[in-house]
Amino acid sequence: MEKRSSSQSHPAALYLLFTSEMWERFSYYGMRAILVLYLTKALAFNKEIASHIYGGYVGLVYLTPLIGGFIADRYWGNRRSILVGGILMALGQFSLFTSALFRQVEHLSLPFLFLGLGLMILGNGFFKPNISSMVGSLYAPDDSRRDSAYTIFYLGINIGAFLGNLVTSLVGDTGNPDDFKWAFLAVGIAMTLGTVIFYWGRNKLLVSWENKPVGITPTGLALGDVKKIYYWLPILLVISLAIMYVDAFVYNIVFPILVVSGIVIVVIVFMDKSLTPEDRQKVATIFVISFFVIFFWATFEQAPASLTFFADEQTDRQLFGWTVPPSLFQNLNALFIIIFSLPMAAFWGMLNRYKIEPSSPIKMSWGLILVALGYVVILFAVKDLQPNVKVSMFYLVGLYFLHTIGELCLSPIGLSLVNKLSPPKFISLMMAVWFLAPAIANKAAGMISAFYPQPGKSTFFLGFPITNLYEFFLINVFLSGVAGLLLLLIAQKIAFVTEKQK
Repeated sequence: MEKRSSSQSHPAALYLLFTSEMWERFSYYGMRAILVLYLTKALAFNKEIASHIYGGYVGLVYLTPLIGGFIADRYWGNRRSILVGGILMALGQFSLFTSALFRQVEHLSLPFLFLGLGLMILGNGFFKPNISSMVGSLYAPDDSRRDSAYTIFYLGINIGAFLGNLVTSLVGDTGNPDDFKWAFLAVGIAMTLGTVIFYWGRNKLLVSWENKPVGITPTGLALGDVKKIYYWLPILLVISLAIMYVDAFVYNIVFPILVVSGIVIVVIVFMDKSLTPEDRQKVATIFVISFFVIFFWATFEQAPASLTFFADEQTDRQLFGWTVPPSLFQNLNALFIIIFSLPMAAFWGMLNRYKIEPSSPIKMSWGLILVALGYVVILFAVKDLQPNVKVSMFYLVGLYFLHTIGELCLSPIGLSLVNKLSPPKFISLMMAVWFLAPAIANKAAGMISAFYPQPGKSTFFLGFPITNLYEFFLINVFLSGVAGLLLLLIAQKIAFVTEKQK
């Protein structure tokens, strides 16, 4: 059946969501680009502790959308959830600014560091799944503009990431630890701006394809039911802070929590008796795809951790007399996405016209394989590399190019697929499930980064010693490459479910 499109242009609401998400991603990626450098250079943590703090933070950032999606579906609606999330994240960034302002006063810098990260974790849980799910709500189920809308939305994400990374690298990663505070101040202002823009346009623009308001508070709820959720916010914040602290300094508890959360959400969804057999098949497909996505992000998200260490210590960063900040290399990903996202969308469209477009699972398997190939490029650079020898920065350029094309094969495709497969009753929760995979993956990324070779210290991965950079990067080749090949082998069976939605 041919997909319906009421018009070729997109609704104005898409561009409201685009702009709000762009500033939020400016805030998130701008801060994340310098986080491990702030921890190691300003607060003097070693690489292992910094990697665990990073992994625990980003893991929980992608876990809390499970809570935010649940609350939005049953109590607050998307709009209220996005506004509360935006306010919490802005407060979190300003807390990090305060931490950097008093970085030499330990009894102030550390509490404000963890408070800031905790507020970011909680705020993202309300913001991220709800703004993503609202994009699909603007279009009819069979509207052909849906995939291109997510591509445009994804472009906004990466424009924000590019600008945020650029600003924080230039004003914060200067070699002077005191300058990190300016980076946190910049991302706090950006988060405030994105929240204000959404507040301004929410009632004017956010209507569905049927011209009905989207994202409003669910009907039939008393005002008390809506307000009582606010009382839980301090409790959730304290829980987040406790988990982060224990995970960083005592015992790795975030990874088991994430895995158990995944199991619990599977049980909750499949116990719902209102799901039809077809719905169960669709939900099962989302879970299978999400499993493979874990391996993609676990290796891809070495960028703010081990790859930043590599850029800082083992990469020749001289460019026409300028020393490139190590955090700025992460921006290659956002830059390449801005350049190639629309050509990639056109490429899929061309293949579709010739009736040779691969299925969504096959595209996603390509993404995993391309990430593995990116690390193969680095293997050539570090093979037999001597400790004091630095490699050309163009090895990192090649890696980020391959990783970006891989991301374009996987992330926007998967985001659109989840929206199409999700039963209406669970659309925000299923979008949160999609973010649970990166939650597990990002924590795993921090755990993998902790194996980064350090002088005088031996580490073991699955019983194998990691003594040099070649062995370390080989871990990433193995994880993403094997997962990509396995997904390719079962892609045809998964495609039977996914392609029925077209």
